[in-house]
Amino acid sequence: MKFNLKYTLAAIIMFVLPQCLTAQIDDMRQREIRLGVMLPLHDDNGDGRRMVEYYRGVLMACDSLRQIGISVDVKAVNCAEDADVASLFNKSKMADRDVIIGPLYSKQMGAMSRFSENNDIKLFIPFSIETSEVFKNRNIFQVYQNSNDMNESTIRCFLERFKGYHTVIVDCNDTTSQKGVFTFALRRRMDSMSYTYNITNVNSSEAVFAKAFSTTKPNVVILNTGRSPQLNVVFAKLNGLSTTNPDLKISMFGYTEWMMYTQSALDNFYKFNVYIPAAYFYNPLSPRTKRIETKYRWNFHQDMMQALPRFAITGFDHACWLLLGLHKYGKAFQGAARTTGYTPTQTPLRFERVGNGGLQNRSMLFVHYTPEHRVETINF
Repeated sequence: MKFNLKYTLAAIIMFVLPQCLTAQIDDMRQREIRLGVMLPLHDDNGDGRRMVEYYRGVLMACDSLRQIGISVDVKAVNCAEDADVASLFNKSKMADRDVIIGPLYSKQMGAMSRFSENNDIKLFIPFSIETSEVFKNRNIFQVYQNSNDMNESTIRCFLERFKGYHTVIVDCNDTTSQKGVFTFALRRRMDSMSYTYNITNVNSSEAVFAKAFSTTKPNVVILNTGRSPQLNVVFAKLNGLSTTNPDLKISMFGYTEWMMYTQSALDNFYKFNVYIPAAYFYNPLSPRTKRIETKYRWNFHQDMMQALPRFAITGFDHACWLLLGLHKYGKAFQGAARTTGYTPTQTPLRFERVGNGGLQNRSMLFVHYTPEHRVETINF
């Protein structure tokens, strides 16, 4: 059988070329990125006001990216706590989105995850924690870790950072504290690794309290509560101890809640070399923070809410990181460390695949208050 080469090639071109052009047009690396936002965007309660501020940060990120040639088509809907999510999908026509940011409420996760899977849309979950969908849906990016995962990450990073230290755990007699779960798990891990530690009590005499500390190794002190009154008592004990034993090397390892005490406890944070584990760090003195806050004030004629973290900065970080990754890698984007080229202002992200499911953020910071009166962040 003979072929007419001229017409055969023409047929191939007519068949293949439209498909290539369609694929190129549909590749978000070659066109604008289609972003959906499904959060409670209203003024009825604190959830709505916080998410409106977060959304404003997302819009500021889109504006910044537009200046470097990355276009974003944003479609946002108010997804309140009592919303019928399936109905919202139909009304808002979200099926054409490349990625959706949402939801806020865990009870809405099932419907959003199914929509994400059925339409092959990435789902970026900025706040919701209690969901098993991340183990089943490969399109999911889940930012927040549950408490068990967070404890495991914190313990791993603690043991890495404080290898060679002697640990002192202070029982603060706080019956309301939930931090015993962390200190118990840490003790169990240190036992398995033959790390040295002692346990003392906040009400111990000065002599008994001092015996818990090593004179040959640097010490790291951990409380089994995150509350301020007990922390202040321990600071007083440590001040007395360091006066009578000036050669002791003491650091402290705290909890994210301690960031709320910075204004009143800053001198002690510096003096006792405090490390605070966190998923974010708001630094009001950072030039980048100041620029975003100024831009927010210009755009929306008000200041950000006095909250930790700052929700507008969180939205800005999330959107810059996510959209840069999608622009660079398209559907193949998996959020691994150092893949987007974006340096976060407040909220770093580093994702890992959960089995055969979606992607879970594993980023961890230690905020370090040094004796030289500096604040640094250690990224893990």
